[in-house]
Amino acid sequence: MTAVTGRVAAAERGETRIADRVVAKIAAQAAKEAVEEPRADGASPRATVTVHRDAARVRVSLELGYPSDIGRQCGAVRRRVAQRVKALAGMEVPEVAVQVERLHPAGANAAHGRVR
Repeated sequence: MTAVTGRVAAAERGETRIADRVVAKIAAQAAKEAVEEPRADGASPRATVTVHRDAARVRVSLELGYPSDIGRQCGAVRRRVAQRVKALAGMEVPEVAVQVERLHPAGANAAHGRVR
């Protein structure tokens, strides 16, 4: 029987793998947080992710209010998604594609019981 004389470095003990679907949930939640006025009856943002090593490419589909600065809101979604995926999953996010699937007219939130 031989005695263990040295410690194994953390990087050599194994690896942590975060499933694509977990990163997609982080991205979808981050997109929801970034949208200015999400509709109470609107669909939540959805995300699909492709992970390769320590990088995640994200595609987010969402609904936005109209009229609004759509470009600014999409930029806010991209920044928030990249920041949250990096913070929570430790992955770089070189690409966040935002797809606006539907626009909701202004004032529709008030008609559905939501006060601005």
